[in-house]
Amino acid sequence: MTIRVRFPPSPTGYLHVGGARTALFNWLFARHHGGVFVLRIEDTDRDRSNPEHTEAILHALRWLGLDWDEGPFFQSQGVERHRADVQALLDSGHAYRDFTSAEELARAREVSQLSAGDEDDTRRLPRRRAEAMASGEAEERAANGEAHAVRFRIPEGETVWEDLVHQEMRFQNAEIDDLVVLRSDGSPTYNLAVASDDAEQRITHVIRGDDHLSNTPKQILLYHALDRPVPTFGHVPMILGADGKRLSKRHGATAVGEYESEGILPGALVNFLALIGWSPGDDQEFMPVEDLVTRFTMERVLKKSGIFNLKKLDWLSGQYFNASDAEVLEPLLTEELVASGLVTREDLESRREWYLRLIDLLKTRARRIPDLVDLARPFLTEELVFDVPAMEKHWFKAPVEVLERLTALRSRLEDVPWDLEPLETMIRKYAEEQSVGAGKVIHPLRVAITGREASPGIFEVLAFLGRRRVLQRLDDAIARFDDGAGS
Repeated sequence: MTIRVRFPPSPTGYLHVGGARTALFNWLFARHHGGVFVLRIEDTDRDRSNPEHTEAILHALRWLGLDWDEGPFFQSQGVERHRADVQALLDSGHAYRDFTSAEELARAREVSQLSAGDEDDTRRLPRRRAEAMASGEAEERAANGEAHAVRFRIPEGETVWEDLVHQEMRFQNAEIDDLVVLRSDGSPTYNLAVASDDAEQRITHVIRGDDHLSNTPKQILLYHALDRPVPTFGHVPMILGADGKRLSKRHGATAVGEYESEGILPGALVNFLALIGWSPGDDQEFMPVEDLVTRFTMERVLKKSGIFNLKKLDWLSGQYFNASDAEVLEPLLTEELVASGLVTREDLESRREWYLRLIDLLKTRARRIPDLVDLARPFLTEELVFDVPAMEKHWFKAPVEVLERLTALRSRLEDVPWDLEPLETMIRKYAEEQSVGAGKVIHPLRVAITGREASPGIFEVLAFLGRRRVLQRLDDAIARFDDGAGS
């Protein structure tokens, strides 16, 4: 049997991380088993669905690397099949026409509550009315154009299935209303459309969020009534915020597109989402997609909800930056650098080899693309912009000593062989001569050379910038002290 799974987003909004995690689990399951990943757009909500959201969803899936094998299919294109399935349910006696108006149902519920009656009185009201009709009456009223819905007749007993995550699940059918499968305007309802589409697309496994658990017994009963194969179900835990509540906008960005625009690498987000509610069985966390495909099984999906930890996402993103080739990061960084006005595309292309070496130098300290842009500034401009807090912390608390050290380093840097090891040896030796920790020399020097407190390793920065630029920046820094900047 070829495993077939589906991801069915609704184009009523953007792809959020919860939906992306569901898509990822389906995709990993299909790829692990050599199966088929089907993309279906559930666009039957005509008022809220729009093409912009469809395109955003497709773009987000492509950005994440979740390529689909079939589709995208559009649920709205199957409406005639949905209606045919409803007719089949009517013909087989598994459904009936309900002419009860919403107002009549509301009044019946009100009366039931006032008289402390059984809720089943209102739950089964449409069925009792249908059964009270004379033979052929419902068909005649429908043929005359009288508005009505079609309801599925819930059988007695219980619905049981073996869930891939929760093991045996049992629902008492008596707790389920006779569900509407066709509205009075002729449109199919969610549960009917999903069951019909899954059967048509030969879906073997339905992997979705816990919030769909209550829909599963309804759909299983529909499969049986339509004489269609019942897929295997697996319901994955919800994603919660750090406060233990359902993930929402108050916890930060929730749409995949927001993380793309913030400069997170797609591999990092995929890795991060895979670890929310699933465990590889050991402590490994940095897992490229190839490893995820190899190791993913539904047996290791957790029952408890996972926490969306932004600090962990940032850490993972940093790991992905560090592991990425400069050629992979180059187009992403170039777009942002050019947009910032720091440099032209032509300038970067003219010194591509130098540019790629710069990316390799900077990527170890980056977690998002904007970090790379910020780190690149001192290397792409001749005139530094100094970070005032860095100056106050590392210069102005002891300006006389800092000036003496920068001046001494300026002199020694004129003659030292310009390579990583000699530069480090000279600077550390100077700190020993001054009987101070290396940081007392390195931190003021870093501010003088880069204008900021944080950068890649200072020895790597010196070696990369070259003697001329380093000496010029030290001259500029010393001139600031001479002009009274440290007073």
